[in-house]
Amino acid sequence: MNNPWHNRISEQFFAKPHDQIDWHQSLAVDGTLLLTAILGSVISYWVARKLVFGLISRVVQKTESTWDDELLNSKLFKWLSLLLPAVIILTAAPHAIITHHDGVPIFSSFIQISAKVFIVILSFLAISSLLNILERIYSRLEVSRELPIKSFFQVIKIILVLAAIILIVSTLIGKSPVLIFSGLGAMTAIIMLIFKDSILGLVAGIQLSANRMVARGDWIEMPKFGADGEVLEVALTTVKIRNWDKTITTIPTYALISDSFKNWRGMSNSGVRRIKRSVSIDMSSVVFLDQESLPRLRKISLLKDYLSEKEQEIETWNTQNADLANPINARSLTNIGTFRAYIREYLKNHPKIAQEETLLVRQLQPTENGIPVELYIFTTDNRWAYYEDIQSDIFDHLLSVLPEFGLRAFQAPSDFSFQSMINVK
Repeated sequence: MNNPWHNRISEQFFAKPHDQIDWHQSLAVDGTLLLTAILGSVISYWVARKLVFGLISRVVQKTESTWDDELLNSKLFKWLSLLLPAVIILTAAPHAIITHHDGVPIFSSFIQISAKVFIVILSFLAISSLLNILERIYSRLEVSRELPIKSFFQVIKIILVLAAIILIVSTLIGKSPVLIFSGLGAMTAIIMLIFKDSILGLVAGIQLSANRMVARGDWIEMPKFGADGEVLEVALTTVKIRNWDKTITTIPTYALISDSFKNWRGMSNSGVRRIKRSVSIDMSSVVFLDQESLPRLRKISLLKDYLSEKEQEIETWNTQNADLANPINARSLTNIGTFRAYIREYLKNHPKIAQEETLLVRQLQPTENGIPVELYIFTTDNRWAYYEDIQSDIFDHLLSVLPEFGLRAFQAPSDFSFQSMINVK
C-alpha cells in the first residue's frame, strides 16, 4: 500500500541526493575521492616495485645461474609495477567520480578510457620486454648460432603492435575490436604493400633457419653488397654483417635467398683451411738435370729416396727402350719435376699441414707469366693470422730454394731490370 508521507520522505532524503548539492561541490567531492584512488595506486606501485620486485631481485642476485640476471637488466618489473596502479584507477573511477554533466559522466568516462589505453600500452611493453628477455637468454645457447629466432620474435611484436593499436582505437571510439578486425580484411592489399619487406623477411628467415644456411657468427661473403665478414644479427628484414675492416653492412634478409653468397662455416668447423697458391717458374730456366746437379741434390735429405727410385727407374727404362746415342730419346730427370717432388716431400713433413686432407702439387697450363706450380693443401690452423703466417713461411722457403734447382721465379720485367741487363752487357 502506497503511503504518501513515506513517498515524500523518500523523495526528500533518498532520491537524487547529488542533485541537492551544488555541481562544483560535487566535483570537489569527486576530486577528493579520485585523489584517494590515486594515493592508493601510488601505494600499490611502491609495494610492488620496492617490496615484491625488490625481494625478487635479491633472490635473483643470489642464484648461481646467469640467465635470470636478464630479468634485472630488463624493464619488465617497471611495466608490471605500473600496471597495478592503472588497474586500480580503472576500477575506482566509476565509484570515485559520479558527477554528471548534462546527464553524461564526462570525467569518469575520460579517466576510464585513459586507464584502459594506459593498460593496453603497459601490457604491450611488458610482453615485449618478456620477449626481449627470452631472446637474450636464447642467444646464450650454442644452438642460437645455427637457429636464430629473432625474426620470429619481431613478427610477434608486429602482431602485438597491431593488436594494441586496434584495442586503443576501439577503446577511444567505443566500438568492439571485432569490427575493426573485420575491416582489416578489406585492406589486405594495403597491408601486404606496407609489410612487404617484413613478409619477405619472415619467409626468408624460415628458410634460412630450416636449411641452416646462415647463422650468427658465420663468416660470409656477398660481393654484390660489399659484405665480407662476420654475421652479427639475423633479423626480420635485415642481416647485419661486421666486415673485417670493422664497417657494418646490412643486407635484406630475403636477398640471402634470392642471391648467392659464400659461407665459410664449413671451413671454421673443420679446423683446417685451404691454401691454393702457385709459384710461377720462368720457362727458360727449365732444363734436364746434368751430372753436376745430381750429386748436389742428393745431399738434400728429402730427395734421397725420390732420386734413388727415379734414377733406377729411368736407367732401367733407358736400357730397355731408348737409343742412348740420342739423349732426346732417353728419359731424364728435370729440375722442375725434381722441384715438385721436393715440395711434396717438404709438405708431407710440415707439422702445420693436414696430412689427412688433399695434398697436391701440380703444374698448371703455361701462360705468358711462366709455368705455375700450384700447391693445393690444408693447414691445421684456420685462424686467420696463423694461417697467413703458415702460408707465407711455406712460399718464403720455396722461393729461397729455387736456385738450388737451377730455376728462376718469373717476374715481369721493369725499367730497372732492363737497365741492369744493358749495364751487364
